[in-house]
Amino acid sequence: MLIPMKRIIATLAILSCAFSSNASEAIDTILAVGPEGKGNAKAAAAWSQLTKGEDGTSLVQLLAAMDHAGPIPSNWLRSAAEVVAGKLADNGKLSLNELGVFFLEQSHAPRARRFAFELIRKIDPVTAKSLVPGLLNDPSPELRRDAVAQLMEQAASLAGNGNKDGAILIYRQALGGAVESAQIQPIASALKELEVEVDLPRHFGFLMRWQVIGPFDNTKRMGFDTVYPPEKEINLGAEYQGKDAKAKWQALVSSDKFGKIDLNKPLGMLKETVAYAYTEFESQGTRHAEIRLGCKNAWKIWFNGKLVFGRDEYHRGQRIDQYKLPIQLQAGKNTILVKACQNEQTEEWTVQWEFQLRVCDSTGSAILATNRKATPQAEATGRRPRRPKKSS
Repeated sequence: MLIPMKRIIATLAILSCAFSSNASEAIDTILAVGPEGKGNAKAAAAWSQLTKGEDGTSLVQLLAAMDHAGPIPSNWLRSAAEVVAGKLADNGKLSLNELGVFFLEQSHAPRARRFAFELIRKIDPVTAKSLVPGLLNDPSPELRRDAVAQLMEQAASLAGNGNKDGAILIYRQALGGAVESAQIQPIASALKELEVEVDLPRHFGFLMRWQVIGPFDNTKRMGFDTVYPPEKEINLGAEYQGKDAKAKWQALVSSDKFGKIDLNKPLGMLKETVAYAYTEFESQGTRHAEIRLGCKNAWKIWFNGKLVFGRDEYHRGQRIDQYKLPIQLQAGKNTILVKACQNEQTEEWTVQWEFQLRVCDSTGSAILATNRKATPQAEATGRRPRRPKKSS
């Protein structure tokens, strides 16, 4: 008996809706996974259900769900998407059109868009290569990386063929799109070989001029939660009782190419101490932004007088953009206060009492203050002592 085509289409539509509904429920289960593995058992069952999907719509649905996922749920969804994409690839059903529509929508999660781009490259390498130059100013640093890398290769080729001016121009273009230190540093080095100096602090947007005060007491690490006067008021002319003597504000200007603010320089090689650093950031207008911090000491940050975040950890390593803190810049003056604590350890690798801080947009592109001054020039300095001393 022949089944009418209309009935077949209706049946397929019902099955499709059922799958979409079931997939949505499974995705919600994964999105609910909390810290320390809370909900992982249910997520595993949901993952098994999602990986049975064999159509492009389910793949795009998984990728779109990453827009609202935290780190752990995002890993679950990415893993499921890899399985589904593998099945589609084996059956020749990966859709360049559906992936392309998803990829070109810049509001989607960078990690999901990156995965979509890799699938596009798998389906059609020529088209993917043609897309790369247009990614130089993409909101996603993960996608900019390809465009910057392509320009770096072109510039190196020009330099190798003796076209110095052409190489400089292309390297400058690459630098304009680069937001990751892994690419910025090699570009700066290549330009230096071509006799062009790059103002790295300005490119990153590191804040180089601060007022600092300290030391205050951090014996037995009690200083992290102790509220010292700078947390109550910012009065740069005030003097307070510090750990061993009076403490007053003093200027600290950094010339470090990666914006490191070294508290050892004005305050000494101390241990079990707390210091504060304060600066003002003039913004041209109101906008969303991020404070990005690198610090291996315990720290807290206040923005416009409100506590943003803090971490009571010591010597776990330091890197550019280690911490990303969303803020809302106000037109005109904005204030930033950093609290940095040193603990009791005296090993050589605990010497650093420093931080690096910049203001940027969500892609990592620097936002420069309207009151930003020229980058300070480096001065010859003596070698820092290899071991700190405890403050008495």
